[in-house]
Amino acid sequence: MVAQESFVGSIDQGTTSTRFLIFNKKGEPVASHQIEFKQIYPEPGWHEHDPNEIIDSVEKCIDGAVKRFEEQGHSAKSIKAVGITNQRETTVVWDSNSGEPLYNAIVWTDTRAQNLVRKIKQRLGADELQKICGVPLSTYPSVSKLLWFMENVPAVKECYEKGTLAFGTIDAWLVYKLNGGPRRNVFVSDPSNASRTMFMDLQTLDYSDRLLDFFRLDTSKLKLPKIVKSSDPKAYGSLASTVLSGVPIAGCLGDQSAALVGQKAFVPGLAKNTYGTGCFLLMNIGEKPVVSTHGLLTTVAYDFDGMKPMYALEGSIAVAGSSIKFLQNNFEFIESSAQVSQLAETVEDNGGVTFVTAFSGLFAPYWIDDARGTIFGITAYTKKGHVARATLEATCFQTKAILDAMGKDSGHSLKELAVDGGMCNSDLTMQTQADLIGIPVIRPAMRETTALGAAIAAGLAVGVWNSLEDFKDVNAEGKNTFKPAISPEEADKKFGRWEKAVQMCRGWAS
Repeated sequence: MVAQESFVGSIDQGTTSTRFLIFNKKGEPVASHQIEFKQIYPEPGWHEHDPNEIIDSVEKCIDGAVKRFEEQGHSAKSIKAVGITNQRETTVVWDSNSGEPLYNAIVWTDTRAQNLVRKIKQRLGADELQKICGVPLSTYPSVSKLLWFMENVPAVKECYEKGTLAFGTIDAWLVYKLNGGPRRNVFVSDPSNASRTMFMDLQTLDYSDRLLDFFRLDTSKLKLPKIVKSSDPKAYGSLASTVLSGVPIAGCLGDQSAALVGQKAFVPGLAKNTYGTGCFLLMNIGEKPVVSTHGLLTTVAYDFDGMKPMYALEGSIAVAGSSIKFLQNNFEFIESSAQVSQLAETVEDNGGVTFVTAFSGLFAPYWIDDARGTIFGITAYTKKGHVARATLEATCFQTKAILDAMGKDSGHSLKELAVDGGMCNSDLTMQTQADLIGIPVIRPAMRETTALGAAIAAGLAVGVWNSLEDFKDVNAEGKNTFKPAISPEEADKKFGRWEKAVQMCRGWAS
């Protein structure tokens, strides 16, 4: 047997798959298991998950990873706690008596509540909401999904009238079910998730009567999870089943906040960008929330026991990795996503091509709903490589636009950008990013930063780590640093062309 050491488990419940990873004290993953689950698209713009399938996938991933862990000679008893990180905004409703879901979960990407949101925006005081909760009224936050349920699903209406309707984001659903459901009734959420509902006041980290009244929700009929700290040894209960039955759940963070923690961005002015299907850029802005005037969201970074809550500005890009899938599946330029860099490197530059990848409008900081994907500058000289390069550059340009907005909102100028997610594997993309933003881009050797963030939250709660100081050397070795290699003038010129293209792609969908 390997000598007894302390480990922390991490449930990473994402949009397309669930994973369970086990980390050692050095922050290294030693075992993991992953399961993809069904994506349900009943109508255009609708996106659902089966809430019970999500629970099932989590339990199977825990058992699968622990089996591999034990095969290495470790003991399951050395796993001291489990943390949770999850897709945010995705909404589940269930009957609090039976603990059974009343409908599929509505996923964060879902836009079915568009007309409902349009109506609510006409209400008096609608333009004041973001100052309280940090998030603008759109189909994105959980409130729009809950209101759609209440208007359109008879079983949900009935439970609401009876006073047994429970609402939760995925973290609350996971904690509730992993504790055994109504039997123990552990019904909680952390501030990084609760700040995505539009129900929480960013200053108090508690539900706002003004927000709940605005949405005409009666809290005597609707059960909301109690908001507790992101790192807590008792509040989240413990696993009721799996091979880790009895192990405490001790931490919880929404996925983008978890990635910020996993990148060790504990000081105001540090930022991370996750290059996934879309792109999520978060910047730590310290102990006071700043409501954006430049098209960004304000969210809770983390709220750890014994520390002041920390806040973040967030900008999201709708299309990042999915633009590479587009080149692969729709244009058939490449056979796998990994080949995009090779194709882009067959040419020296973009050949004058700019690709605004606004397949479903542009997100932060532009928020142009009626923009559509547009390629400018095509000539008889244009080759596949130029389009591939312009595709990679599109994400880098939008990242620069978000960073500029963050600088204006926060008053912090960024010294470096930490990166993770699939697209950051491309050296060309990361070099392009550094060139455009004019600061170093840091890519860690170990990229499981989201899962690590949840492990950090749980490990701090049970004493596996004692303070943020303990993470100084975690994931510090083997990182790549990409330094800017072009002049600021050249970067500005390139960005100017991009901004011109953004303005020219407006209005296509109107």
